[in-house]
Amino acid sequence: MIGYVCKYTPVEIIEALGEEPVRLDSACKSYERAEALIHSNICSFAKGVLENIIENNIEEVVLTSCCDSMRRLYDVLKDRVKFIYMLDLPRKKDSLAVDLFYNEITKFIDVYKEFKNRTFVEENLLKILEGKSSSKKKQPSESIAILGARLKDDVVEKIKNSSKANIINYTCTGEERMFNIEAKDNLLKGYAESLLDLTPCMRMAEDRSKLTNKEFKGIIYNTIKFCDFYSYEYAELKNKVDIPLLKIETDYTDSNSGQILTRVDAFLESTGIKKVEKKGAQKGYFAGIDSGSTSTNAVIIDENKNIISYSIIPTGPRAVESASKAFEIALNNAGLSKKDIASIVATGYGRVSIPFADRIVTEITCHGKGAFFIDNAIRTVIDIGGQDSKVIRLDDSGNVVDFVMNDKCSAGTGRFLEVMARTLGVPIDEMAKVHKEVKENITITSMCTVFAESEVISLIAQNKDQRDIIYALNKAVASKAVSLVERIGRKGKYMMTGGVAKNWGVVHAIESKLGEKLIIPPEPQIIGALGAALISLEGKLG
Repeated sequence: MIGYVCKYTPVEIIEALGEEPVRLDSACKSYERAEALIHSNICSFAKGVLENIIENNIEEVVLTSCCDSMRRLYDVLKDRVKFIYMLDLPRKKDSLAVDLFYNEITKFIDVYKEFKNRTFVEENLLKILEGKSSSKKKQPSESIAILGARLKDDVVEKIKNSSKANIINYTCTGEERMFNIEAKDNLLKGYAESLLDLTPCMRMAEDRSKLTNKEFKGIIYNTIKFCDFYSYEYAELKNKVDIPLLKIETDYTDSNSGQILTRVDAFLESTGIKKVEKKGAQKGYFAGIDSGSTSTNAVIIDENKNIISYSIIPTGPRAVESASKAFEIALNNAGLSKKDIASIVATGYGRVSIPFADRIVTEITCHGKGAFFIDNAIRTVIDIGGQDSKVIRLDDSGNVVDFVMNDKCSAGTGRFLEVMARTLGVPIDEMAKVHKEVKENITITSMCTVFAESEVISLIAQNKDQRDIIYALNKAVASKAVSLVERIGRKGKYMMTGGVAKNWGVVHAIESKLGEKLIIPPEPQIIGALGAALISLEGKLG
């Protein structure tokens, strides 16, 4: 078995030599062993590959000179594995590049033959290539493209299973290896040319604009944290394309996280290509369950969209039990039983764990639906919950046209405020008070919950006024929220939802920064569940 990472690796030649090429994945939960051998600031993909090699005891590796991280990985591995080879890639596709790459492939064959004491037979390669021969396929009329850095196979599969449109994977090593090599005098040279004909990756100096010139319904762009290659291309795409574009950013330990999958599902919903199983009649009562990280909320409406009852309870350690309890409370409050409910839609992080729901929809879509129902002049929804915050842009019909979310850090969320209240030794209600007049206008310099807590402890030691510290913390949360608004552009009217909308100190601070009043619903925590109930009634998205 010989491990590889790059699509330009001559995989078919390795197969022709009688070996099993294995694409090295970067999917791991930690880099504990890798960081003992390589600098922690090296990109997460390289660290993940190293972790994979160590964990699976892979002793033969082929790398490519695609970036400095791969070169550092080569330096680490050259004295730790039995065989390692780095292919020197050309930077573009022309006749000279084909000659250079052909020579590089022949050198690799010679080195590997000597190491394995094998003979390379071109007929074996030809048979393998004939088995992977394919003519160019016509692109389906409705497609979503995945671009950028390699995305985990199971995440790509989930995207495919959730989408009505065709998914085309243009990420690194994502596309299918199919060749159409004409009979030539030099098979290896033709093979080298065919490898360079694959969709050019970011480090190749080829024009990648042809990827986005096609008629896609949308683009999902995956970036690696701290990798400039993909960040630059995403920034260029964002200003160039006029189709829905979703950016996700991972460090390969979190690519299957609830937040990433929520963003993908919300994107598919907003483009109208999310697979939906329609259930439920159009008469009776309809329920929405919002299983959040901190609270679980249930709303029941009638066929005329009147709110019959609702409930809000702490989520606790088991999302299923909390969802059942919240639903039962809402039923009791309405004087109904479960058989009276025509359809149930679940939303929130725990939505996939609710077995009695007829459908699941992301909280992005549900918050947009609920907010627009409360006030159809709303164009921007600011939702700050217990563990995350998001900003949602709506069009004139109430459809989600754009959204941004915070990363997996709890900065600027309800959890952040809870930690700070505990540090200050005050009830969480005290954090919600508006302190317009302060003795000293303190600024919290860090939004990281851990660092901010240390900063608050330092301010307490300096005998700073408690009200000034609370004012500073509310300002910090507001700054985080407004920075999300800036990312999608300001557009009023604004509504704030989620538990933090009950904190008037944060509300006032956001209003001061935006220069506009926020609409606060009578019960801001149930807007997601209300949107889910409305979707349940309508039997469709949007």
